Amino acid sequence: QVQLVESGGGLVQAGGSLRLSCAASGTIFRINTMGWYRQAPGKQREWVAAITSSGETNYADSVKGRFTVSGDSAKKTVSLQMNSLKPGDTAVYYCNSDLYPFRLGQAYTYWGQGTQVTVSS
Repeated sequence: QVQLVESGGGLVQAGGSLRLSCAASGTIFRINTMGWYRQAPGKQREWVAAITSSGETNYADSVKGRFTVSGDSAKKTVSLQMNSLKPGDTAVYYCNSDLYPFRLGQAYTYWGQGTQVTVSS
C-alpha cells in the first residue's frame, strides 16, 4: 500500500508565497517521478510541475518562473515552492507519483488527497 500525504496549503494574498510538501510512504521499490497537479472549481485537473528521480524538472507554462519543484528521492518527498501567487492559482493541489511498488512488475500512479490553496485578490 502506497500513500501520498500533502501539507502546506492555505490562504494567501495575491503576490504572496506558499510551500507545499508531499511525503510518500508504504511499499516503494523505486520512484520514477513525483510532482503536482491542481484542480480549480469547475475545471479539469491540470499538471503543474514534476521532478524525475534524476532531478530533472518540468513546469507548466502557467507557473514557469514562479513555482519551483524540488525532491528528495531518499526521503521520498517532493515540495512545491509557489511565489508571486495569483488568484488564478486557486485550486486543490494534488501530489502525484509514478513509482514501482515492487522490484518486479510495473509502475503505477498514485495520488494524494489534495490540499486547498486559495489566493485572494
